[in-house]
Amino acid sequence: MILDKKGIGRELKFKAIRSSGSGGQHVNKVATKVELSFDLQSSLFLSVDQKQKLIQTYASMLSKEGVLRLSSGKTRSQLRNKELVTQRLFDLLEAGLKTQKKRKSTTVPRAVKRKRQEDKRRHSDKKSSRKPPKIG
Repeated sequence: MILDKKGIGRELKFKAIRSSGSGGQHVNKVATKVELSFDLQSSLFLSVDQKQKLIQTYASMLSKEGVLRLSSGKTRSQLRNKELVTQRLFDLLEAGLKTQKKRKSTTVPRAVKRKRQEDKRRHSDKKSSRKPPKIG
């Protein structure tokens, strides 16, 4: 599935917030963590079918309004975090729109069935040879 990344990119909303983690005193002054919001319901660049599929796939990640929120605070650079979170969004969208190939059911080959039966018989013989002899 090919996405219009530039078009969808215009619909993204970014918010920079203070990040936790490494950075020492610097982390208390600079907002490097980036939170991305993408309104899936009102996107102009996704078809109705694509929206439905994404809503079903990512139902647990969506807010009540149908907004997908992702955040990244991995690096100490706001720009790099913005790139990371944007890439993660596009990866999620592409994965959610990918159609699964239908599984072709196959029969178990005769040789495999025969081997399984022989293994079962061999195992049974081994177990029965361990039993004490019947006297009587």
